[in-house]
Parts: sequence; structure tokens; C-alpha cells
Amino acid sequence: MEKLTTQLTTKEILDKEFKTSMRGYNQEEVDAFLDVIIQDYEQLMKQITTLKEENERLRKDEDRSQPQRPRVQSTNHQVNYDMLKRVSNLEKAVFGKKYTE
Repeated sequence: MEKLTTQLTTKEILDKEFKTSMRGYNQEEVDAFLDVIIQDYEQLMKQITTLKEENERLRKDEDRSQPQRPRVQSTNHQVNYDMLKRVSNLEKAVFGKKYTE
């Protein structure tokens, strides 16, 4: 599984200082916007952690149920044979004996 790499941490976003100039940005607006970004970032990180945990749990559940699959596959051959037989009978009924000769 790929490791999630991020360029910034919430602390780096919070501590970011912007240079000011004569016609610079309103510092309070920038701070408010960065606060929203931090909240979204934290929420996404929590969601990623939750999804990773769920993914791992589902993989473990799948591993435990793995031995039961071969039994299902062995009955598929009989089902396939029955389906082919039905299709063949339908073709005979629709197209008549000419089709099978």
C-alpha cells in the first residue's frame, strides 16, 4: 500500500507567515481562510485514517472467508452445464432440427 505523503502539516499551515506589502492581503482574511484549510485538512486526515482501518479490517475478513470459495466454484460447473442444456433446448425449439444438423 502506498504511504500517504503530504507537503504540509496543520502546524506548518498555522505557523505560515506571509510578507506584507503596500497593497498586500488583509491578514485577518488570510488567517480566517487558513483556519478553514486547517479544519478541512484535519478532517481529511481523520477520514483517511478511518478508511485505512476499514480497508485493513475488510482484508482480514476476506482472508478468513477465503477457504469457503472453492465449494462455490465446484457447483458452478453444474449450473453452467444446466444453463447450456437449457439454451440448447431453446434453440431446438426456436430453430427446429435444421439448426442442430
